[in-house]
Amino acid sequence: MEIISAGWRMEYIENDSGKECIFCARVEGCDDREQLILRRGKAAFVLMNRYPYTTGHLMVAPYRHVATMSGLTEEEASEVMSLLAWSENVLARAINPDGFNVGINIGKCAGAGVPGHIHVHIVPRWEGDTNFMPVVSETRVLPEVLTDTYRKIKSAMGEEEQAG
Repeated sequence: MEIISAGWRMEYIENDSGKECIFCARVEGCDDREQLILRRGKAAFVLMNRYPYTTGHLMVAPYRHVATMSGLTEEEASEVMSLLAWSENVLARAINPDGFNVGINIGKCAGAGVPGHIHVHIVPRWEGDTNFMPVVSETRVLPEVLTDTYRKIKSAMGEEEQAG
């Protein structure tokens, strides 16, 4: 039998999600690379999902802590959609997926992992990218570590990576 390690999952399992909003906490951090933030706009930002469904799984969120799309200002809603389109383009250049899933979960019963802070998921997909692992063992296999994907996306953005 082969063992697949997903050590990062323990951080997720042990995380006390009641303490603070992950979006508010990450955007307040001063190191965008450490926080996996790819782009900051005036009203919203793009970041990588620390617990991705697949390689390149990004999220777009407003800075303001608001629970629903209807709670967004016009400026926030416009920028979220603009950054979503930007994310699609940069992911296409960076990792060349065959398609994308885009989704918003509003409310805990709808599957929102962070029900108090609206965010949009953009998940790259490839032909044949599904397998038995999520069904049989509740495990996702990512072919690349987050920091490598972050570098690829930053490179596709045309931004010079800072030494770190």
